[in-house]
Amino acid sequence: MIRSLASVLTVFLFFTASGFAQPFFVYVGNDDDTVSVINTSNNMVVAEVPVGGSPLGIAVSPDGNFVYVANTGPDNVSVIDASTRTVVATIPVGSDPRGIAVSPDGNFVYVVNSVSDDVSIIDTSTNTVVATVPVGNFPEGVAVSPSGNFVYVTDGVSNTVSVIDTSTNTVIDTVPVGNGPLGVAVTPDGNFVYVANRFSNDVSVIDASTNMVVTTLPVNNLPTGVATTPNGNFVYVANFDSNNVSVIAVSTNTIIDTVPVGSGPYGVAVTPDGNFVYVANTDSDNVSVIATSSNTVVATVPVGESPFVLGIFIGPQPPRVSNIPTLGEWGLVAMAGALGIIALVAIRRRKAAA
Repeated sequence: MIRSLASVLTVFLFFTASGFAQPFFVYVGNDDDTVSVINTSNNMVVAEVPVGGSPLGIAVSPDGNFVYVANTGPDNVSVIDASTRTVVATIPVGSDPRGIAVSPDGNFVYVVNSVSDDVSIIDTSTNTVVATVPVGNFPEGVAVSPSGNFVYVTDGVSNTVSVIDTSTNTVIDTVPVGNGPLGVAVTPDGNFVYVANRFSNDVSVIDASTNMVVTTLPVNNLPTGVATTPNGNFVYVANFDSNNVSVIAVSTNTIIDTVPVGSGPYGVAVTPDGNFVYVANTDSDNVSVIATSSNTVVATVPVGESPFVLGIFIGPQPPRVSNIPTLGEWGLVAMAGALGIIALVAIRRRKAAA
């Protein structure tokens, strides 16, 4: 009897542990004016959220509660409540918003407006624009330093990166890079900024302490999105016209691998645990999932029409809406009950033996 209960307890413990292994969620903007929500635990689309016209930039708040979507058509930002997967606010910004990023403390959202050549700064406590910062010509990508002190904006026509000091919301430096800079990412230690230059087919590496380019790495054709792993060891670059992803070793700034993916890869983001890279393939209407341990595609997820996405579009699981216990919580309840039964049986056997 006790052995049977112990076996049952083992099963409950397994499910409890599984319940606490919470998934991440991937948010991909589609040209059909929706955002596909992918659960990374099974790589299934769990929701399609209608947003504004032609969503492009997507950023997730650090706590996973909100998703910010830059809609290039209506010139606004949709705010999605990640728990209910509904739009709870719509914020007017500049003209043709594209890239978008959230500050590390979640207090501000930076929206790059390509036609008005500026950056709208949104206060997330009020969902209103509190400042507008002029930058270079046709800005597209944006990234915030891990300290939150600086914002890096790629100026697609000026061929520069504008560096914004967040304490004053002013541009303090302009860094010349390659031709047609688009995607941008900062290493977790804040020391380097990687910029994908789509027309010169290379990546500029900026030393953040001097705001100067220290090296330029040739990649494949039309590099667009760029992302760093959480440990800072690798950078992944989506090459739109080559249908692959270049993998850069940060320690040597060399290309160590090239991963074939779907057609027209545009956006790229890494899960917070660093185990997987998600690549939005615009022309094949799907998302490739790369395992960082092997740099191979382990899953392909169909999404909406022409998924364009820029930014860090992966976040943690948001709090649940209902009061229904999770699988992990049910496991704890079951474990406690099983332990109680085992103890009761043991006591009765002792009494019988006496």
